[in-house]
Amino acid sequence: MNKKKSDSELVSNRRARHDYEILETLEAGIVLLGTEIKSLRDHGGTLQDAYVTIKGSEAFLINASIAPYKYGNIFNHEEKRERKLLLHKREIATLKKSMVQKGFTLVPLALYLKKGYVKVKIAIGRGKKSYDKRETIKNREQKRSIDRMLKENG
Repeated sequence: MNKKKSDSELVSNRRARHDYEILETLEAGIVLLGTEIKSLRDHGGTLQDAYVTIKGSEAFLINASIAPYKYGNIFNHEEKRERKLLLHKREIATLKKSMVQKGFTLVPLALYLKKGYVKVKIAIGRGKKSYDKRETIKNREQKRSIDRMLKENG
């Protein structure tokens, strides 16, 4: 994703890239309440166990936690409620097709601001096996050691 001055990441799901092989990503809007946006701007959220599901012809973000706003009163939001995602019909149809296939899932990667609106970066992913995860870690460590050697030698 090209970072522009108007884009700023609020919450990221770093675990998703470890647990899933990311095949395709797309951007979606999200329906939020006022106290949820204020809490997110204070970095009060997590996508740890979150996932995306499709019910009928609508997509929902499930299990995403947005902490209650510390200055909110009786109008504060529920922490782990279902939040509707704003997608076009053809995008929802594409996601539905990919979910039907065995082993594919929809994972939220990040919540970020774009032109003042909160967007969700969602991905179609395939779950990694434990040996795939070990291989990824091994490759990352090799790359780090090579970079370290190059830096030391000039």
